[in-house]
Amino acid sequence: MNRMRYIIILILLISGQPLIAQNTIGLSAVANYDKSQYHGNGQTWDIDMDQHGIMYFANNDGLITFNGSSWNIFQVPNKTRVRSVKVGDHGRIYVGAQDEFGYFKADDQGELKYTSLKPNIPAGKQQFADVWNIVPYHQDVFFRTPNKIFKLDNKGKIDVYFAKLEWKTLGSSGKNLYAEDHATGLYRFENNAWKPFCTAITERKIVISAFLDEQNDTLLVATIKDGLFKIYNNRLYPVNTAADQVFRGTHIYCGLRLRDQQYAIGTFSNGVYIIDLPSGKVIQQFSRVEGMQNNNVLRIFADGRTNLWMALENGIDKLQYDAPVKYIVPDRRNVLGSYTAAIFHHQMYIGTTDGLYSTPLDESEDFSLTKGQFTRMPNTAGQIWNLSVYDDHLLMGHQDGTFEIRNNNAIPLLKDVGSWIYQPIGKRLIIGNYIGLSAIEADGNNLKVKHHIEGLYESLRFLAPDGKGNLWSSHPYRGIYHLTFVADSLQFKVYGQKEGLPTDNNNFVFTLQQEMVAATTQGIYEYNRQSDRFQPAVKWQPIFRDMVIKYLREDANGNIWFVSDKKVGLADITTQKITWFPELTGQIISGFEFIYPYNDENIFMAGDKGIIHLNYKKYAEQHGGPTILFGRIMAGDKKMDSVLYGGYDNGNASAEISLPNAYRNFRFEFSSPAYGQNSNIHYSYQLKGYDKEVSDWSDKTEKEYTNLPFGHYTFMVTARDNLGKASAAASYSFYIAPAWYQTWLAWSIYIMLFILLIYFVYLRQQKRLAIQQEKHRREQEQLIFKHQLELERNEMQLIRLRNENLQADVQHKNKELATAAMNIVQKGKVLSDIKEAFLESIKKIADPAPMPKFRKLMKLFEEAENNEEDWTQFSQHFDQVHNNYLLTLKKKFPELTTTDLKLCAYLRINLTTKEIAQTMGISVRGVETSRYRLRKKLDIPGETNLYDFLMEVAYSEH
Repeated sequence: MNRMRYIIILILLISGQPLIAQNTIGLSAVANYDKSQYHGNGQTWDIDMDQHGIMYFANNDGLITFNGSSWNIFQVPNKTRVRSVKVGDHGRIYVGAQDEFGYFKADDQGELKYTSLKPNIPAGKQQFADVWNIVPYHQDVFFRTPNKIFKLDNKGKIDVYFAKLEWKTLGSSGKNLYAEDHATGLYRFENNAWKPFCTAITERKIVISAFLDEQNDTLLVATIKDGLFKIYNNRLYPVNTAADQVFRGTHIYCGLRLRDQQYAIGTFSNGVYIIDLPSGKVIQQFSRVEGMQNNNVLRIFADGRTNLWMALENGIDKLQYDAPVKYIVPDRRNVLGSYTAAIFHHQMYIGTTDGLYSTPLDESEDFSLTKGQFTRMPNTAGQIWNLSVYDDHLLMGHQDGTFEIRNNNAIPLLKDVGSWIYQPIGKRLIIGNYIGLSAIEADGNNLKVKHHIEGLYESLRFLAPDGKGNLWSSHPYRGIYHLTFVADSLQFKVYGQKEGLPTDNNNFVFTLQQEMVAATTQGIYEYNRQSDRFQPAVKWQPIFRDMVIKYLREDANGNIWFVSDKKVGLADITTQKITWFPELTGQIISGFEFIYPYNDENIFMAGDKGIIHLNYKKYAEQHGGPTILFGRIMAGDKKMDSVLYGGYDNGNASAEISLPNAYRNFRFEFSSPAYGQNSNIHYSYQLKGYDKEVSDWSDKTEKEYTNLPFGHYTFMVTARDNLGKASAAASYSFYIAPAWYQTWLAWSIYIMLFILLIYFVYLRQQKRLAIQQEKHRREQEQLIFKHQLELERNEMQLIRLRNENLQADVQHKNKELATAAMNIVQKGKVLSDIKEAFLESIKKIADPAPMPKFRKLMKLFEEAENNEEDWTQFSQHFDQVHNNYLLTLKKKFPELTTTDLKLCAYLRINLTTKEIAQTMGISVRGVETSRYRLRKKLDIPGETNLYDFLMEVAYSEH
């Protein structure tokens, strides 16, 4: 029996590499986090998670934390590399570094603060190098360095255990605590002392790298260079696996038990192996080929959802090992877009952009867990569009035509005409191809093909029977065709926007519940036979409304799988609710959507990088509902620079805090550490005391408020996944104190001031009343005064009118004076002319007898020319009119001659220079000379007008 066992092991060792390559066909998604994301060093050494789901990573740059949304880094005081991390009791996060170890713990503000434990080490024992392992055990915490193991008890006391040569490892099996000394072997901690457990370790020079399990006093360990062993009764028993050849050729750095006898083994150069024991089979291998950043795994940690977090030589990876969404890649050396899939005769077939691939299925209910390799079928090179099962025949729609897949061969049925789709109508199978329709009929086990059904030459990629023997098709840019078969030909009618569809383009026909429907840019439409038009489908309107639909597929339960705007959804017909799958958004092939709901555990979708496999049953079961955590809560005045809560549990998060009035602006950060489904989480929040309603669901992980008034507030946030499961609400309460002018004391002062104000208002009103009365009295006096003024104004008006009349009279008199002056001038001129004429006549008379009489007559002329008497009368009359103007002027300026006075009088009555010259019997120049002389006599400055001067001087006496 033993001999047979060793033969089997030898066979496994010889064929180890092929067996290792026998991975499950479904690949788990790997999330890569590089140092540009977590802002630390590339090398990460250890991983742990606290009860709230916050991840902790020991990194060369310090302790890194991740709450599902944001990364933070914390350094130890000596800023050395952090080699180990372990979550302990009472909120402590223990870390081990170079020449330093201690713990981080949240303070009252939820900020992580470091406490060094080095001062607790007994004197003389404080020298040590790196702390590589931290293991809580019972009430104590153990720290391993190469030469010492420190034990911290719950009172803070530290005991030191020295190595004989070197402590190589420290770990717990879940039942006991173990440590390996390189010189003396494996020890177990019992009764507060290290007792030898297995000396065979040293004899065989084996170094343990991980303690995997312990059952019935049998310890399962992984070793660095020698694979897996069981230790029982001081003896080593090798555990044979299909990966032993690899394990012996590389270093096993870490390992842990998953579940169902599955173990994850991390190597330094070959990634991670999932091993099944006791069979020794390699269930899966994960390396760079499967999406990891590198193959050097320093630590593995499994969270509550069996996500495997891996600390790498350069980066951090998260492997969604047991996730319900996986990728089936037929050829991992050449990742191809996969457009279609089919399960036929217990084989899986996948149609790609370059050929058909197939693999046998094992007994796994979830086909993605099938172990095997895909093989490429001969003579299938090129684009494959469709795989359909018809009457126990598997048909392949290919760019070169229709093929039947039989006995691992592709047998051509329709050549040189690319085939899109197959739909059974009556006893025929209708083919939608590049140039219209073809047909297949069964003849026993054989299939006969009609190359082309005459009547329509269009590329028909969509066909949908309506359950009444009719067939419908659609063209993305032509419209929807109603196809009618008449003998061996085809008649059709095209429907578009004029026939009720939202548009002529992007309409796709499908069959739901044996009825043809049209997926459009505005929801689902149905055909109304009575009106021969399309209309919104009443049955589907409550579910799909007016969303853009690109693809529809009904499953065996009557539920509808669909694609809308590159998002995959499932419409539950019973509840009329839609479940979205955010992790699939943008992953399916746009324009050639394909969903194949074989059963609840095997949903296949076309993807750019292989077929997407969804185990919907597991998807619904795994989603037990999200949790919610607060990240940082910031507050301040204009800048939110004060941290109220740092995002780490301190036990005080539920207590209300009081803040000064200056804290008016707030930012709340929150997240859900539901690792593996972060894209599925949406949040709803409300600030009670400010928001009237709860917000709509969104993927935002922070919320800001500005200029909050004083008062009591509670910020509440809830997380919900895409299945509608919601978390319990997380809350944070705070109180903003009023400003000094809003306090009760201030209000008391305001009330007193208000009363005083009322009193002063009363006094003011009384004063105003007195003022009003006084004002009224004054107004009465003013009215009387105004009345008197009115009387005076009337009297003044009368005086003004009288003056105006007088002035008019003066002007009239001036005119008369001017006229009289002109008459005198005219009279003098006439006399002068007569005298001249008379003298001319005398000169012509020779008789001297009448000369005496002539001389007497000449004397009369001279007397008549002498106008002194006229001037006297003129001046008297002028002074009467102008209030003794000439007398006043003569009195003030006695040196003025009669000629000067005449000039002044003529200027007063506004005679022109020419008129004055005529009146005075002199030339115009003579007048100007007289004016000049007058100015000299009166001593008038050059800039003063003569007329204005005379007026002012004359009337200044009055």
